[in-house]
Amino acid sequence: MRLASILTPHGPRAAVATADHYVDLHATDPGLPCNVKQLLAASPAVRKAAADAAKSPHAVKYATNAVKLLPPVTDPGKILCVGLNYADHAREGGKEIPTEPVIFAKYINTLCGPGDPIKLPKVAQKVDYEAELVIVIGKTGKHIPNDKSAFDYVGGYTCGHDVSARDWQFRGAEKQWTIGKTFDTFAPIGPVLVTADELTDPHSLQVQLRLNGATMQNSNTKEFIFQVPAVLAFISQVITLEPGDLIFTGTPPGVGISRNPQVLLKAGDVTEVEIQGIGVLKNPVVAE
Repeated sequence: MRLASILTPHGPRAAVATADHYVDLHATDPGLPCNVKQLLAASPAVRKAAADAAKSPHAVKYATNAVKLLPPVTDPGKILCVGLNYADHAREGGKEIPTEPVIFAKYINTLCGPGDPIKLPKVAQKVDYEAELVIVIGKTGKHIPNDKSAFDYVGGYTCGHDVSARDWQFRGAEKQWTIGKTFDTFAPIGPVLVTADELTDPHSLQVQLRLNGATMQNSNTKEFIFQVPAVLAFISQVITLEPGDLIFTGTPPGVGISRNPQVLLKAGDVTEVEIQGIGVLKNPVVAE
């Protein structure tokens, strides 16, 4: 399924996305959750009922241009990120291939959805773009094995944009990764969440970022240094992963800070993150 969160006259609702409309699951079947995170946490029978509801002749539908898209998961418990996970990006920056994932966090204030503005902070002058595949957790897990069984814990995938204030991220001798990554609106996700049973191979997806129509990043998740099972295994040694948690999996080469001359975000820009099999996440850039 292709799941979305939409803003309807009745409030935010979990929906199934089709080519030309969204099906409001709870309005179609009041026994279904209103919330995508709750749907991910539910039993397989409930998710099958959601798929059936989307095909029902009595489905409550909204045209794609009649509702606002929200982040596919509106209320993640955790937003975690892998700091360097593309071999070609490591080569771009002249860095050694890491031997274990570098993990940092974002917070709920960073979350925004398709079409929402990325706000350039008054106190940051070097704001950069980073296209990323995002893992959405579907089942609670601790000490997840680094093997194929790790995919049992994946609810699906979405597009993400790890916006980064480089002048804050690299500030001082000890650096400031967390605060450089957690300004308001610095984690757009969307437009939809593609469930893991539909997107079965996350390690062969083209990932692109366009800035004002020009392609700035263009690589493939084949370049992952740490594949999905390794990322889940590493993090879940420390943190219990729960349905709806988001894990940004790193960015490919082409980021603005590494270019000569540098290309940094400015008011009036439009960014588009496109990931094969998922869709396009488009956001305007505005001054705070």
